[in-house]
This record gives sequence, C-alpha cells and structure tokens, in this order.
Amino acid sequence: MDKHPAVLLMAYGSPNSLDEVGEYLLQVRGGRLPTPEEVDRLRERYRQVGGQTPLLKITLAQAKALEAKLQSSGLDSKVCVGMKHWHPFIEDVVEEIVSEGASSIIGLALAPHFSKLSIGGYADAVKRGLARSERPVPFTMVESWHDQQSLITALSRRVQEGLEMFNDPSRAVVLFTAHSLPKKFVQDDDPYWRQLQETSQLVASKSGIKSWDFAFQSAGQPIDSWMGPSIKEKITELSGKGFHELLVCPVGFVSDHLEILHDLDIEAKNYAWSLGTRLERTASLNDDPEFIDAIASRLFPLLSREIVTA
Repeated sequence: MDKHPAVLLMAYGSPNSLDEVGEYLLQVRGGRLPTPEEVDRLRERYRQVGGQTPLLKITLAQAKALEAKLQSSGLDSKVCVGMKHWHPFIEDVVEEIVSEGASSIIGLALAPHFSKLSIGGYADAVKRGLARSERPVPFTMVESWHDQQSLITALSRRVQEGLEMFNDPSRAVVLFTAHSLPKKFVQDDDPYWRQLQETSQLVASKSGIKSWDFAFQSAGQPIDSWMGPSIKEKITELSGKGFHELLVCPVGFVSDHLEILHDLDIEAKNYAWSLGTRLERTASLNDDPEFIDAIASRLFPLLSREIVTA
C-alpha cells in the first residue's frame, strides 16, 4: 500500500463541447431540469468563446506542475484532478485514489477564498466519493489560501504589467473581482467577503496602487438576490466619476474559463466600452510557477504531517 497521501486538486468543471452544455447545466443545478431558454443562453456564452474553455487542460497542467514541485521538495505525493460538475467527477476520482492505495487525501479547491457554499461543496463531493470507496481513508480539506505570499506576489506582478497597457497607468483604477454568491446561502459569519478584501488589500499594497475598488461578477438571476455590488454597477459608478481606464484583476479566479473569457473579456469589456471606458484585465494565473508555489506552500505542512503520522 502507498504510504503517501494523495493531493486532489478540484475545479468547477466545464463542458467539452456545445452538445454537452445541457447535461452540464443539469449537473450544476443539482439535477433540477433547466429550461430550454437557460440552456440556450449558456450555450451561446460558450459559443462566443469557441465552444469550450481550456479549464480542464489548465487544471491538468497545474496538477502536473504541482506534483513536480512537491517531488523536488522530497514529497512523493500523487496529484490528481477532480471536477465538481463535469468529468472527471470528484467522486469518481476519489474512488480511484482509494483503490490505488493512498494513505490519505488532502483536497484543495482551485479557489483561494473560503465560503461554506463554494468550498464546502467541494469537501462534500470528496466525502461522497469516500462513502462509495472500498475502505476508509483520512481526508483533510484546505479551506483557504487567500493570503499565501506567492499568490499575492503573482497577482501583484500581473497588476503592474496590466497597468502598462494603458496610456496613463497612474490614472487607471484597478477593480478586483470574484464570483458572486446567492445571499440566502451566505451566513453572516462566512469569511468569503473578508478574505476577498484581505487579498485585494495585500495585492494593492504590494503592487503600489492607490486607486482600487471591488465588485462581484458572474451572478445569477435575479441579480439583486446575489452578493454585490455587481461589476456592471461598479463600472457605471467609476465611469460616472470620470475614470475611463479600468484594469480588472479577478482575484477570486485562478484559471481561464467561462467567467473570465466571456464574462470579463466580452461582456464586461463591451459594457465598459458602451460607457466610453476602456477595460482590460490581468492575465490569469493558470500554471504560473509562482502560483504553483502558493499552492505548494499551503500543502507542505499538511503533507509533511500526514507522512510523519502514516
């Protein structure tokens, strides 16, 4: 039996073709049948970004880079990939990990900020997989890593590089964003908002910017039942104040996927343009070595402890 813990990197999931959008949306809605109009709207968003996103490809690259990083540090743990709402499903990957003999599982969702609704959902998927497995295996979930030094450094560098796209970087405003959540599912003691503000403040301080703000993006309908302010509201507000160069830094996302490639690169950019404002965004972290360092740094103490106690 393998005496090393396995690492499970988890992402939201994304359909691989337009034909899969309907079934994918059914998964996202927890088995509740979407209307044809809802399927058509989501399919159109995917069509506008080429029919699919590179999320799975990027996540596999992140896993490969992380495994190499861990091995170079003397930690011989396999890094696997599971998706919350599409193939390879987290539950199925957990069963495979257990059958291959891992001593334990450490799960990390590729979202730096904790909310019981979002990160808790990933942990629940792992537990469902363990319940289906052939033997009990200890499981540890990394809840957040929003203030890891390498993460802040990587984001700050992207902000500095992004500002250089503008004619007068000193007059541009940096708008940090993250995925909105339904208000009714986010408790008052949920740390999501606080952690997002902490990351934004750390990145702003390290990159030396003075003008920055925060907004939520990619909310569902009705929009007023989701956490705000929305990105469109904030773009309208900043444009009205005379700021016509905005750099979006999506601190709540780490990979190129629909909420980046469509919601920011197409929808938000076009909306800003309609108000006479130029909107650009920072490059995604994807498998940047600094980003991999951030994940590895969060995992090192957990993996070392698991190996010692195995």
